[in-house]
Amino acid sequence: MLQQPRARDLGIQLPGRTGEHNAITDVPGVTVGYTTLIEGADVRTGVTAILPRGRDHATLPCAAGRSVLNGNGEMTGSAWLDETGSLSLPILITNTHSVGAAHEGAVAWTARNHPGQANQWLLPVVAETWDGYLNDINGLHVRPEHAIATIDSASGGPVAEGSVGGGTGMNCYGFKGGSGTSSRLIGYGDSTYTVGAFVQANFGSRKELVIAGEPVGRALGEDNPMESSDWFANQGAGSVIVVIATDAPLLPDQCQALARRVPLGLARTGTAGSHFSGDIFLAFSTANQGALRSEMGDAAAREERYDTLRFIPWGQLDPLLTAVVESVEEAVLNAIFAGKEMIGRAGHRSPGLPVPAVLEMLGIRAPQQATAG
Repeated sequence: MLQQPRARDLGIQLPGRTGEHNAITDVPGVTVGYTTLIEGADVRTGVTAILPRGRDHATLPCAAGRSVLNGNGEMTGSAWLDETGSLSLPILITNTHSVGAAHEGAVAWTARNHPGQANQWLLPVVAETWDGYLNDINGLHVRPEHAIATIDSASGGPVAEGSVGGGTGMNCYGFKGGSGTSSRLIGYGDSTYTVGAFVQANFGSRKELVIAGEPVGRALGEDNPMESSDWFANQGAGSVIVVIATDAPLLPDQCQALARRVPLGLARTGTAGSHFSGDIFLAFSTANQGALRSEMGDAAAREERYDTLRFIPWGQLDPLLTAVVESVEEAVLNAIFAGKEMIGRAGHRSPGLPVPAVLEMLGIRAPQQATAG
């Protein structure tokens, strides 16, 4: 698909030094896959997979933590993540009513590719946002085989944004939303670490939208079919799932600290957080590979084994926390800038961001290729 110019590429001034692809895949080993389902007039949905260690090492745990801004949403596997501070298996993101299918697909993929792990127990992480404005969400069009194919498709490098994968049917600030990503590079001693963010953006009211500090949403009230209808008033504001990845060595509680900073990045784009929004965040570190396993073995083996975690001291975390805030803000903007107008279920329409008008408000001369979404 033809990728729209990203926010930074259009001259919008955003802070921080990005990785090569300005994506979560700049974190070494992290891969992303999509399955996008656009069929007929009513199907506008899909699945996203994020693999912290790729397919070959998908069952090796990562230190991880999570946070919730508003709990009108779901992320399976959260209780075990809280208990152990570890994350294993691919992370899947889809629509609200397809969590079960994606969960089943994750189990089936692991049983096929990592049978030793599957013979113990599996608690996959599957998160969701609601795409029922554009998608026939009750049609249950996402099936386990779509989740399997999504994991199998995951790769590194540039990441497509907008109406792809789980973000296919999503809306953000009254415009077409969806999938977005960004990254930051952080120096620490002689090392350089990466922080990457991935968002499935499906939240916010038009009047809230802020870009690079400018409240542009207040001036973009026209062509707002979603919010001007009785449907929006009855259905609420949507949700956002954010996944933070880093190769910096961190403790599980430090990963949770990163996840707690996600709302600060979201707030830079204008949202105050809605009661009807499921805002759930997960952060993981790919360092310390081989630690944090919860294996079943004989008693002697369990007694003889110790884990060692190398981590950045708490007092040195501020650059990583800043990187989370900056990369989340940019990932949301990238999702919106990539959005193109979509018509879906029952003729519902989600307009694309009018990029030239936004650039004019920001005092940026629009490049010739920048057109309305």
